[in-house]
Amino acid sequence: MQLRIVHTTGFEYDGKATASYNQARMTPQTTPEQIVVHTRLEVTPPPWTFEYRDYFGNEVTAFEVLDPHEQMTVTATSTVHTQRRRAPSPTLAWDDLRTPEVADRWTEYLAMNDLVAPPADLHERLAAIRRDAGRPGEAARAVCELVNAEVEYQSGATEVTSTAADAWQQRGGVCQDMAHLVIGGLRSLGIPTRYVSGYLHPQADPLVGETTPGESHAWVEWWDDGWHGFDPTNDLEPGERWVVVATGRDYLDVKPLSGIFSGAGTSSMFVRVDVTLLA
Repeated sequence: MQLRIVHTTGFEYDGKATASYNQARMTPQTTPEQIVVHTRLEVTPPPWTFEYRDYFGNEVTAFEVLDPHEQMTVTATSTVHTQRRRAPSPTLAWDDLRTPEVADRWTEYLAMNDLVAPPADLHERLAAIRRDAGRPGEAARAVCELVNAEVEYQSGATEVTSTAADAWQQRGGVCQDMAHLVIGGLRSLGIPTRYVSGYLHPQADPLVGETTPGESHAWVEWWDDGWHGFDPTNDLEPGERWVVVATGRDYLDVKPLSGIFSGAGTSSMFVRVDVTLLA
């Protein structure tokens, strides 16, 4: 499947911003399961830019707009060819998770913080899953199913700063919250788990040439002698409609766009994502 993704973010300030400093993680990854055919990041007004890869291997474009401006637009356009295979059956045993090859190598993806930490009542459910699961991979799927069943997708129910515990308490949230809940749940069981940001074509059977409104998406990957992905929001393994942009410990590591500005007091923002199946 070949997809074109146009991700546009616009800012409008309540006066003139004298300077703006930003980082964009909006360039999809090239992996064995997806190839980036074309990618371009355009910023208006024209900025100074610098590209690098961060600690987690994500491509970052840092840019500065140093001329006074009342508006700023960032548009990332990518064409990506995807060809995903079904994940193999779980291979690691529970004892394998405690070996240096796993626990030390992937220690960043075992760290717990307030953003992903599961609340006490969820811990009880996780303990039951641990008792019943023969292998860590089986437990991982069960935790994803639990979050999907218990937490309803509700746009606007949480803020970008909301924690996994907040979403669990109200049993509502968005893909970011569900990913954080699964991450915290699996890490509490000793399973290295990372956050994945990217895009998902929203139509199960898209038509070639038809442009569809989409949005940024989030899912998870856990370590089972290789990274195994799962989308707890949709209760599906990622397929060809999923495009990976960045991975990290949680959302804070993979924000599509972050930055600061000076001069103006406040700003408003809009985001638009258009996804087109090319072939």
